[in-house]
Amino acid sequence: LGTLYLGHDFVEKDIDEAMREIRVSLLEADVNYKIVKQFIADVKEKAVGERVLKSLTPGDQVVKIVYEELVKLMGEEAVPINLKKSGMSVVLVVGLQGSGKTTHIGKLSQYLRKNNNMRPLMVAADIYRPAAINQLVQLGKQLNIEVFQMGILTRPQVIVQKALEYARLNNYNLVMIDTAGRLIDEALMQELVDIKEIAHPDEILLTVDAMTGQDAVNVATTFHQKLDVTGCLLTKLDSDTRGGAALSIRYMTNIPIKFVGMGEKLDQIEVFHPDRMAK
Repeated sequence: LGTLYLGHDFVEKDIDEAMREIRVSLLEADVNYKIVKQFIADVKEKAVGERVLKSLTPGDQVVKIVYEELVKLMGEEAVPINLKKSGMSVVLVVGLQGSGKTTHIGKLSQYLRKNNNMRPLMVAADIYRPAAINQLVQLGKQLNIEVFQMGILTRPQVIVQKALEYARLNNYNLVMIDTAGRLIDEALMQELVDIKEIAHPDEILLTVDAMTGQDAVNVATTFHQKLDVTGCLLTKLDSDTRGGAALSIRYMTNIPIKFVGMGEKLDQIEVFHPDRMAK
């Protein structure tokens, strides 16, 4: 766009053409169509204003407006994770099976140990998928972070209660709880509500696979209604993922995206910055 319209006077039909290109780009990125419609309307309203039509570089001005609106849509500023200033912080991690939840508990535990001076204990409370417990134990060995687990025969609510007692006795200041992520149903949601009441988490992080696009909104909405999710951890945000989920989740649910996981390595996690995603 920056070079497309520099050679002639910029008029409203040029703006319409630019808006069509932007609309197609957003839809291809799997952004929710309601969001696309509103976004295009907001951008066009600003683009038709004096500052574009009378600008010496109208194409650049349109790009600038699009960028500013994208940043606004995704929350403008990075939102920090909720951790207590002193004492023990608890992070409850929820999300569907296959969203990268267990791996990202490991990533985030390591990140917070390194950057926030935390001493984490990871808790294996997904008893329905034995591989989840094994996976967390293996991650713990790789990262040199202790994992609290009681196998698959103890109820998750009891595991969490015992883990919190263990963490207090052993001076951990961060408890990261891995939970079941099977298909959304009443039993799963009630279990998560029970765990929330036991753990009183400082942060409830929802892991969402960035490649699920618009479907991510339905997942986020369901978890949010039951648990009051405090943040989102967007996983699998690799170079070929367009970021539609990031746009859609923030706009439709108002849950701030706090972290993004980009690759398979255990250090590939970072704070979500709306301005970087917009670029």
